[in-house]
Amino acid sequence: MFLPNSSEVEVSTFLLIGIPGLEHMHGWISIPICLMYFMAIVGNCTILCVIRTEPSLHEPMYYFLSMLARSDLGLSCSSTPTMLSIFLFNTMGISADACIAQEFFSHGFTDMESSVLLIMSFDCFVAIRHPLRYSSILTSPRVVQIGLVFAVESILLVLPLPFTLKRLRYCNKHLLSHSYCLHLDVMKLACSDNRVNFYYGLFVALCMMSDSVFIAVSYVFILKTVLGIASHGEQFKALNTCVSHICAVLIFYVPIITLATMHHFAKHKSPLAMILIADAFLLVPPLMNPIVYCIKTRQIRVKVLEKL
Repeated sequence: MFLPNSSEVEVSTFLLIGIPGLEHMHGWISIPICLMYFMAIVGNCTILCVIRTEPSLHEPMYYFLSMLARSDLGLSCSSTPTMLSIFLFNTMGISADACIAQEFFSHGFTDMESSVLLIMSFDCFVAIRHPLRYSSILTSPRVVQIGLVFAVESILLVLPLPFTLKRLRYCNKHLLSHSYCLHLDVMKLACSDNRVNFYYGLFVALCMMSDSVFIAVSYVFILKTVLGIASHGEQFKALNTCVSHICAVLIFYVPIITLATMHHFAKHKSPLAMILIADAFLLVPPLMNPIVYCIKTRQIRVKVLEKL
């Protein structure tokens, strides 16, 4: 049983961290972060605007792309302003309630993006496996239903996280190890029993990793289907439709799997490496996804250039 110590002082404010050893460079570091944040907002808003206003893009693939853009916007807006406040104004403090709220939104949008990438892999499979039945399988109402189901699932999955963090007591330790709040990071500061947080956080992480497993399985079926096509030209054309999605999957999952592995299993982990990977995970996917889809998807590229 946990016995409170009279010398322990309960913490109501946490301290975030910038880049250790480069505090004197924080002002300069904030410039590329501001540019990446601005470009991510403009890029994803442009994708949403183009898909909304162009009737020719009112198809399942582009509906799923708009879901991805919304997830990227949510992920950026939930955490990047906190990071910028550190590098621009040296504002390290964040209240416990604000930190827990930020943790909920960042994990919620992360799980939502993972779910959208899974849906998009299914979309690629249907487009390649059943091209003639594609529009009848993925109708607009069905796409909306799929999107709502996965959005609700993402919210319900992370909903217990803030409540489990709120019940913990935080005393003496208040320094976090990232530029924004993460569940595992906040949980480690608790001076009360946090086993429930650990196991449920691991469950949430495994659920997200299961999305990556299902994505990999879907690509096994896609590859099997493509290899069954007689023409090499048609094989290349079929695979080319998946390139944008493969890039988005790699951009999203490589940093998050690396960070989760280092958090749970690394014995001698570099704090600097973990901070850089966590910051890259927050900044790179929302920035790169619109760029990748504009470059690799001709219909999006043409409509964006027309708007510009």
